[in-house]
Amino acid sequence: MSSISRREFLTGLTATAGALTLTNPQSVAGEKPGRIKKGTDLATLGKSGLQPTVLGLGTGTVSGSQQRDLGMEGFKKLVRHALERGLRYIDTADSYGTHPFVRNALEGVPRERYFIQTKTLARDPKKAKEDIDRFLKELNTDYVDTLLMHAMMKSSWPNDMRPVQDVLRAAQQQGKIKALGISCHGWEPLAASVDAAGIDVQLVRINPFGAKMDGPPQDVAPLLKKMHDQGRGIIGMKIFGEDGFKNRDKRFQSLKYVLGLGCVDCFTIGFTSIAQLEETLEMIEKVLAAEPQPK
Repeated sequence: MSSISRREFLTGLTATAGALTLTNPQSVAGEKPGRIKKGTDLATLGKSGLQPTVLGLGTGTVSGSQQRDLGMEGFKKLVRHALERGLRYIDTADSYGTHPFVRNALEGVPRERYFIQTKTLARDPKKAKEDIDRFLKELNTDYVDTLLMHAMMKSSWPNDMRPVQDVLRAAQQQGKIKALGISCHGWEPLAASVDAAGIDVQLVRINPFGAKMDGPPQDVAPLLKKMHDQGRGIIGMKIFGEDGFKNRDKRFQSLKYVLGLGCVDCFTIGFTSIAQLEETLEMIEKVLAAEPQPK
């Protein structure tokens, strides 16, 4: 990436936004998306209507340690490059310890130019309310786009988490949260998610190799389709497992599989270098150019 000043970068973001409204039919929030052609196109998260980019920048590789190891400046360089390339979706979580990194990386960037997803481990309503207010301060924002109840491990979570869900829903009504979501660790909580009420988005581990997943891909994929058909936004993660598969062919196969499912709206990948990001954008474009998309 060429060296540019902060002022030039921010000016470029504004100019890019104007250009996209003219050239990309998926760039205007609220518009019905057309055919996805690249990772920087906007996806729509089900009935929520929210529109992150197809590819999101994850910050939780090995519990966030790989992104934290970049240091504040290294992480900021990666995020700024992603924004300049057209990505607007950043995934973080309280447990990753990356809120300060995200805040620093986005300092001075207009709020409408990025989409933030974060997650709470709160298991009681008091803690959930405290987390929401703390997250907004830590991220220096008036709202987060998606807030997830993180790492459900029991099939009883839809009942167990009702008090927390009520707090998050109230925060949504206050405009502090745009959409309420869930992430699961394990097959039973994932299966219980299908009929859970009041969930706008679902973050799910998915790839064709079963790496770091909640069940075999052939079992997980039908659940995602059911939730998607019900109007829930489906966000994929662990697309490259935890180690990136250490093989370009496998990464390509995984992108081809996930993009071909027709029920994963967007996904996050935890990059640690600009080269990794660029390779992924290139492969997404190749996959989408070569294969007809499901209706």
